[in-house]
Amino acid sequence: MIEEFAASRGAEVLARFTEVESGRKTDRPELAKALHLAKVTGATLVIAKLDRLSRNAAFLLALRDSGVRFVAVDMPEANDLTVGIMALVAQAEREAISRSNAAFSLPGPKVG
Repeated sequence: MIEEFAASRGAEVLARFTEVESGRKTDRPELAKALHLAKVTGATLVIAKLDRLSRNAAFLLALRDSGVRFVAVDMPEANDLTVGIMALVAQAEREAISRSNAAFSLPGPKVG
């Protein structure tokens, strides 16, 4: 997906990073490596899906403001407004999932 996207734009993939941490966590070592490489080389960070980068609006907005250019393959024309809206939607989705999971784990009366 990333390679095809880069090829369609006449770009070269400098390195590939695969993050296995959850998008809700802020400690993301592979993402940190990718961001560092993008900063020192001036490269654009290419991600497969915007909503998988982070489900924390503050994190995604800070990334947007960090000076690292990034583009999402699933939303290549996204601008600052789109990224901001998607960040808030992704965070709301995470919170809804969390509430739903908590509802199923509430202690209840013992049966039997």
